[in-house]
Amino acid sequence: MIKLFRDKSPIKATIDLASSKSESNRALIINALSGGQHELQNLANARDTETMIRLLKEDPEVLDVLDAGTTMRFLTAYSAVRGIKKVMTGSKRMQERPIGLLVDALRSIGADISYDKNDGYPPMTINGFDKNCENNKITIRGDVSSQYISALLMVAPTLPNGLELELTGKIGSRPYIEMTLNLMRHFGAESAWEGNTIKVAHQTYQPNRYTIEGDWSGASYWYSIVALADDAEVELLGLRKDSNQGDSVLVELMDKLGVKSTFTDKGVLLQKKEAEASIDWDFTHCPDIAQTIAVICGAKKIDAKLSGLESLRIKETDRIDAIKNELAKFNVTVDVFGDEAIEIKNSQFQIQSENAVATYKDHRMAMAFAPLALIGDIHIENPSVVAKSYPDFWRDLKSVGFVVEEETQTV
Repeated sequence: MIKLFRDKSPIKATIDLASSKSESNRALIINALSGGQHELQNLANARDTETMIRLLKEDPEVLDVLDAGTTMRFLTAYSAVRGIKKVMTGSKRMQERPIGLLVDALRSIGADISYDKNDGYPPMTINGFDKNCENNKITIRGDVSSQYISALLMVAPTLPNGLELELTGKIGSRPYIEMTLNLMRHFGAESAWEGNTIKVAHQTYQPNRYTIEGDWSGASYWYSIVALADDAEVELLGLRKDSNQGDSVLVELMDKLGVKSTFTDKGVLLQKKEAEASIDWDFTHCPDIAQTIAVICGAKKIDAKLSGLESLRIKETDRIDAIKNELAKFNVTVDVFGDEAIEIKNSQFQIQSENAVATYKDHRMAMAFAPLALIGDIHIENPSVVAKSYPDFWRDLKSVGFVVEEETQTV
């Protein structure tokens, strides 16, 4: 556990932002499918990406992804089309996260996959792949995880007959699917998305260079710091105005919550401005920033309705319940509407120093709540969880004057 606090002095900083693990992991899979032809620069140092790099390099029979959901889903599709026997496994929480939709889709195009414990969940064994399977059409729900869809799309060019992927129902995290298609196109694989159907012909990835962009999800915590500080100006390096990342919607969203964004030749400059009294926002296409926004709204006493949260139930933890439980410790009431939405109204936010923020083994819980230290002393359990996506997070906070004290006793 750590105690986190900071004085009220102004913040003026330039931050070399962590690289995007979303782009990194996609580029690594495409590179592996291409036989390592591509020159990838600025890969993320997130644990999820390091796990991907290690497993691709070592190519063991048992692929233990730890708690990396993206790595599990991408490597499952990658391993399936290679037709080499592999066991896919991970942490206890990973074995509770569903993968049945992806496995069913892969089976329909020739993959031989069996579950080792519980149907629909890891661990599982990939026994082979029937390259003579004539079916190249898959129908899959679009509202559960875009990672299933991205996993299938990246392997599609390597399939003998390509792939025709029909998405049914509401399509969630659409920008992540578009990110995948844009990266595939950068490496020479064309696709066509018409209506709810994406078509990818059999083709060969072409050698190319790519520099991974800074992580817009990681940028959200700096937006929060600027929003909550009395006086702050932060330039985040490595972000692009024409980003592939859905979380770049922060520019528009945070303009409502008190942060102005100005793009520079190096990244984006964040400056304080007046916030609106309320927001109503659909996070269907940017679920990873929902926790950060909920905390900002609670702390700034902004009435908020956050919808499109269905995928939060199957993340590293049940993020909807986690948000509700932890904001309650700060006297903020969160009303939950099924799996789809939460509301924060009439926030009575108050720092209550006797409470510690539980992180639920979820990196985004630790980082979403950390900026509250600008208002008063807070305690955060299991701070090492940030290694999953932003290993240098606490170091970067220290560089702008936050004090991070390790604590050995329960608060």
